[in-house]
Amino acid sequence: MNIPILRLGESYTSLDTVELDLGHGETLTTHTANPGLIRRDLLKVAKAKAALDAIPAETLADYCEAAAELFLHADLPCGDSTQSPQQYIESLSALTRLPHTLVRMNMGKIHAAMSEIRTVIGGLTRKMPLNIFDKGLTQVEDLTINFFPAANSLGVSLPSNAPAVNSLWIPAPVMKIPVFLKPGREDPFTPLRIVQAMIQAGFPKEAFGYYPTTHEGGDTIVTCCGRGISFGSDATVKKYAPYDSVQVHGTGRSKILIGEDMIARWPEFLDVIVQSISANGGRSCINTSAILVPSHRDELADALAKKLAEIQPLARDDDHALLCGFANPTMADAIDDLITASLKEPGAEDITAKHRSSERKVEAFDQFYLNPTLVSCTDKDHALANTEFMFPYASIVEMPQSEMVGSIGETLVVSAFTEDQRFIEELLLSPDIERLNLGAYPTNRVQWEQPHEGNLFEFLYHRRAIQGDVAAASSR
Repeated sequence: MNIPILRLGESYTSLDTVELDLGHGETLTTHTANPGLIRRDLLKVAKAKAALDAIPAETLADYCEAAAELFLHADLPCGDSTQSPQQYIESLSALTRLPHTLVRMNMGKIHAAMSEIRTVIGGLTRKMPLNIFDKGLTQVEDLTINFFPAANSLGVSLPSNAPAVNSLWIPAPVMKIPVFLKPGREDPFTPLRIVQAMIQAGFPKEAFGYYPTTHEGGDTIVTCCGRGISFGSDATVKKYAPYDSVQVHGTGRSKILIGEDMIARWPEFLDVIVQSISANGGRSCINTSAILVPSHRDELADALAKKLAEIQPLARDDDHALLCGFANPTMADAIDDLITASLKEPGAEDITAKHRSSERKVEAFDQFYLNPTLVSCTDKDHALANTEFMFPYASIVEMPQSEMVGSIGETLVVSAFTEDQRFIEELLLSPDIERLNLGAYPTNRVQWEQPHEGNLFEFLYHRRAIQGDVAAASSR
């Protein structure tokens, strides 16, 4: 399989290529875009913006809904060949080591984001009509509101660990903002499949750039587009901190907090907590990585460890597979070594170790896995108490409820199992929580009417104060 660059919708081959092994004697060749080529294409972005501006936003939303069905069901162009949904599943699994079950689950999430695009954008804009993207004006009661695009392009540097993160950029073309995409090395397929589905459904091909590239090329996409989004570690967050135009989706460190009023009911919550830790192979920033309880830590930890230890490595095509292998074995080694070394420091214990039948790192089905791990911490400042890894991992820490909100640090998702109104008010006012679930909900629960992380509309559009005869101006 040979995948070229898409330069504003036009295929382009490069002398600089990367070969990846798809297994069974098949290889994938991706063509690498250099930073200069990306900069040259950005000089033509006005043409891409004009192509989107010529189409009503309602029509673009219709296209997106149609693209959802194509993405899920159709054979779509993939470089110099076509790719069926099953071929997409098998090829992506071969590169990322995601089991087929999880690739299908991620496909479902992307399909939902595309098919529910009106609901998604309604959540981002607080239910403003879609024609805000056509005229820049809308009426709320007796107030005229004007929004204008803050950028003429969105550059996105994507990861390989969770295909569904592509759903975060999908609203941009409907909002009439062209996208420049850098796929993750191990997932060149998902963004390309979405783009081809959108083009087949009616979007102008000029609205899409697809650039497999180096880290330097990724920096160019993210920093030279009008707005940029990148995914990565704390180091990525630090790298882009000087750029106000760049939004970084870094480590989630999502948490479950159980209040004093509900901790005695902990057996009721076991399945929800296990799902929060293990869904999507534990690879998402919305997976739970820490559990804070006011009491009953030891009983809850032991019960959770037993359930987590039941999750075993299975072949990627097994319908019951829940764990992901590691495409890069050295990453599994590094994570395992780090946890093992940290456990030698006092204040932490791997509770799952006594319940599983093998070591944390195992080789099975021709790949390496890390078995689910739950670490009980007596020291809330222990290195393993507030960290995140790319497999089902969580810590559990006991502390007074009054100390919980002050100790969580920046957290993408908090699921608070409580009905204590004072505790709830404290959570609602916390600046450290990006998304808050009140009740016994898993941290990986997503509602399309609520932004997942940040607000893409507010990132791409600015509101302007306006006065005068707006009605006459808008009627021309």
